[in-house]
Amino acid sequence: MKFVKMHGLGNDFVLIDFVGSGLEQVGLIETKDLKAMAQRICLRHFGIGADGLVILLPGEKARVRMRIFNPDGSEAEMCGNAIRCVAAYLYRHGLLEQDETREIKVETLAGIMIPKLIITKEGEVKAVQVDMGEPRLERAEIPMLGPSGPVINEPLKVGSVTVKVTAVSMGNPHCLVFVDFEHRTSNIELRIGPQLENHPVFPQRTNVEFIQVLNRSNIKVRVWERGAGATLACGTGACAALVGCVLNNFTDRQVIVHLPGGDLDVSWGEDNHVYLTGPAEEVFTGEF
Repeated sequence: MKFVKMHGLGNDFVLIDFVGSGLEQVGLIETKDLKAMAQRICLRHFGIGADGLVILLPGEKARVRMRIFNPDGSEAEMCGNAIRCVAAYLYRHGLLEQDETREIKVETLAGIMIPKLIITKEGEVKAVQVDMGEPRLERAEIPMLGPSGPVINEPLKVGSVTVKVTAVSMGNPHCLVFVDFEHRTSNIELRIGPQLENHPVFPQRTNVEFIQVLNRSNIKVRVWERGAGATLACGTGACAALVGCVLNNFTDRQVIVHLPGGDLDVSWGEDNHVYLTGPAEEVFTGEF
C-alpha cells in the first residue's frame, strides 16, 4: 500500500488513502487488522514511525471519512492535527471538486468536521482552519465518573499526590492540569501523564494537557496523548486547553497555544464552536 507521511507541528501521521488510490482491499480489511497495522506502522525503529495511522475512506454522510488509530492500536474519535493533514492532502493531490477547495466535510467518529483551507495567491495551503464543534462539559459526556455537572478545578488523587483537574470533551476526552513549568521539572507529562490517562475515573481513558498560562492571550501546553504518549502537539488538546482556561477565567476566548512543535491559533466563538487554525505539512511518500 502506498502511504504519505504528514505532520501538524510535529504531531506526525502515516496516511493511507482508500479514496483517491482506488485500492479495492478496503472492504477486506477489518478493524482488528487496522489496529494491528497501526501498531506495526507507528513503531519508530521497526516501522515507518508516527503518532498515528490515518485511514481515508469514502464517506457515508460526507465526501470522505477519517479513521485514526493510535500507536497502541486503539482508535481515536477525532484528531485536530490529523484532520488538517487530511484536508491539505485532499487539496494537494487534486481530490476535491471545484466547490470544495475552500471547505471540506470530513466524517469522523466525533461527527462531521469542516476544515477550511487558507490558500495563498500562489495556490499553496498556508494553513487549515477547522470548526471543531461545541465542547462538551457535562461529566458524563467526557466521560468521567462522578456526580453530574461540569468538572472545573476539581481535586483528583493521582498516586501519592492530588492535582486540580478540569475536564472537557472535544469529541474525545481531555483532562487539563494547570502548572507552572518554571518551577517544576519539565517532564511533568512523563511523570503523571500515564497515571492520569489510565485513571479509573476515566472509563475510556483520557488525553492529558499540562497548561501554563502566560497571559490572557497566550498559553503553553505539554501533551500526553491517550494511546500515543508524549507528543509535540495535539489539536483537540489545544482546543480543550482554551476551553479550560476560559472556564477558569484565566484567558480570553482566543489564544495562541504554544506547543513543543509550534503554535496553534484557537478561538471559542460566540456560536459556542471552537475554531482551530494551524499548518499541515507533507514530509514524504512511500510504499508499505
